[in-house]
Amino acid sequence: MTTKLVVGLDGHGSGERAVAYAERLAKLIGDCELMIVYVVEWSPYSFQTAEENAQRHKRREEEISTAMQRVVDPAVAKVQAAGIKATGKVRHGDVASILMSVADEEKAEQIIVSRSSEGGFAKRIFGSAASNLVMHASVPVTVVN
Repeated sequence: MTTKLVVGLDGHGSGERAVAYAERLAKLIGDCELMIVYVVEWSPYSFQTAEENAQRHKRREEEISTAMQRVVDPAVAKVQAAGIKATGKVRHGDVASILMSVADEEKAEQIIVSRSSEGGFAKRIFGSAASNLVMHASVPVTVVN
């Protein structure tokens, strides 16, 4: 049976470290598939008119397409070139919630993310996706430095 790992990609060097770690882990496991996920964050707390919501939907579809082409597809291709099964997806929403959701949908054994370079006031107030995953995920979470 294939072991599935969800890898959170952030479009930066830290996400590449998470993918590199997941590749090494997949080679050790053998029959393994990586699900590489990029989350476009957005806030549900904005108040908009119906016209603005229609525009937002259009922008959302454009963002998903762009993220797939620029971030996810190259990561998936690199992993596949190393001989590892991989697929990718882009979703909108809260990073931790989306990665947990994808892990449940895919029946993944683990979630792999990198530690963000974000710090300071925002992190102290809102926490980080990695922290939220470690506290709330139903599967083990590996946080790569």
